[in-house]
Amino acid sequence: MAFFDYDWSLIWDNREALINGLWTALSVAIVALVISVVGGLGLAVLRTAPKPFSWIALVYTNIFRGVPALVSVIWVYFGVALLLGIRFTVFQAGVIALSLLYSAFFAEIFRSALAAVPFGHTEAGWALGMRSPQIFLSVNLPQAVKIALPNIGSMFIGMVKDTSTFTVIGLLEVVRVTQNLVATTFQPFVLYTAAAIIYVIAAFAIDLIFRLIEGAYVRPPLGIVGRLLRARQRQLIHRIIDRTKAGSLTTESVRLPN
Repeated sequence: MAFFDYDWSLIWDNREALINGLWTALSVAIVALVISVVGGLGLAVLRTAPKPFSWIALVYTNIFRGVPALVSVIWVYFGVALLLGIRFTVFQAGVIALSLLYSAFFAEIFRSALAAVPFGHTEAGWALGMRSPQIFLSVNLPQAVKIALPNIGSMFIGMVKDTSTFTVIGLLEVVRVTQNLVATTFQPFVLYTAAAIIYVIAAFAIDLIFRLIEGAYVRPPLGIVGRLLRARQRQLIHRIIDRTKAGSLTTESVRLPN
């Protein structure tokens, strides 16, 4: 069958269902991202704590970095329900599964980022009379976040893609929607191509957003955000100069001769 013999209009006809599937995937990934970043930061701090806390963090990190997303979501959705009698929705199970997995990855990202901050900055904080928690929150953490941002963006793209495995529990994300459409249209090549394009576009968009955040985070801001901020600053400066000149002319006009 030739390429143009496929019914490519199916992509446009079912655009709303595919977009809704993407939004579901992004919603799960965004909630899991927030939880994973907080959990990963906590684990990274525990890695530097005395034993047995550092051992606990190390064991958790090594276990969940080796668990596939598919196994994790099945364990959460079916296993926890059997063991504890807690019944999660597919959305909740997806968020919990991703959070358990990616907290381990973020723990390593933050651990290496915190280790990259020069110890002299901590010593400078002590010299200024700052306490250790204040140094961590005001000095070390902001620098570590700046170092970790590119990796956080990459991890988020991976989280969005991993939601495709949650079809096993019935989450209506992109792949599940595609499967349902294929079952009624019998056009797998067209619809799975659309799903692949959606994931690629989402990955480009996420990468762009994190690059903008990264550019705005540095001082002075760089990239598109930096140019916009500098343009705004120049406008404000010109307005101040114009007002100053206008005020000077007004003063000269009302000044009486000696």
